[in-house]
Amino acid sequence: MNKVIVIGCPGSGKSTFSRKLAAKTGLPLYYLDMIWHRPDRTVAGRDELDKRLAEIMAEDRWILDGNYARTLPLRLEQCDTVFFFDIPLEECIEGAKSRLGKERVDMPWTDDVLDPEFLQWIIDFPRDIVPEINRQLSAFDKALIRFGSRTEADSFIDSL
Repeated sequence: MNKVIVIGCPGSGKSTFSRKLAAKTGLPLYYLDMIWHRPDRTVAGRDELDKRLAEIMAEDRWILDGNYARTLPLRLEQCDTVFFFDIPLEECIEGAKSRLGKERVDMPWTDDVLDPEFLQWIIDFPRDIVPEINRQLSAFDKALIRFGSRTEADSFIDSL
């Protein structure tokens, strides 16, 4: 396990897990949200994201935390391990709500309220995004670990 991607619904616990995994393994951790989003709430743009991803993936070891569906095929090709957080929707919504007002290392700003568009993105994720993730993962022939709960993710970390 040297090149890892962590994917799943917002609020599922990806970033918390990624931090724990990085601490246990020593793998460098990169948050795609920190590459894409700017503190002023603008975005970097496709070219900048693609350039930075290429630089990271050229390294021998990394964890990439985040979905970014457009780049998933490339990341699947380059990684040796996928952790997929397939957590119930209600837990993801609660996870997103629980971080309101808290400073985060995986996002360049702090939200005090749950943006209605972001909430809708979370609600739509199981219907709109998970089937495509599953389609792409069906052809993935390397290590795939699917978590149905945060407890499963914590148990995995504890087993390392």
